[in-house]
Amino acid sequence: MGRAHGLDGSFYVLSPEIDALVEGKQVRVGRERTARIVRRAGTDAKPIVRLEGCDDRTSAEDLRDTQLLVSRAELPALEEGEFWAQDVIGCRVADGDVEVGLVARLLSLPSCEVLEVKRQGRDALLVPMVSDAVRAVDLKERRIEIDLDFLGEA
Repeated sequence: MGRAHGLDGSFYVLSPEIDALVEGKQVRVGRERTARIVRRAGTDAKPIVRLEGCDDRTSAEDLRDTQLLVSRAELPALEEGEFWAQDVIGCRVADGDVEVGLVARLLSLPSCEVLEVKRQGRDALLVPMVSDAVRAVDLKERRIEIDLDFLGEA
């Protein structure tokens, strides 16, 4: 969660999954408790939320940097070929028989999403999630096939 907004306990949500931020929905606040969303305002890019039991600015500031989580079952269904960012964390990355490394995280940059691939003994490799760079994502096999030539790494 981000900084407080106003005096009523509302706060900004950082890196939101918009479809999960619905008034009345139960969410997990950090690892300690659950709460119901009682207010949803702002924009999709910068949503503002207030939780039950969070009734003033001080309460909202106390929650800063706390994770706001929803059950995966509460999230909207994905289209064919879509996946959640956490699904690719830890996937092996390769170009054919050449093992490149493991996905450390998925970054959202202004132009596109990018895989950060941790490599043994080398700097991390940033792989844009575009068809020229990523040939295939196989979540069952936990493997992502990339094109090192396109990335200038061959």
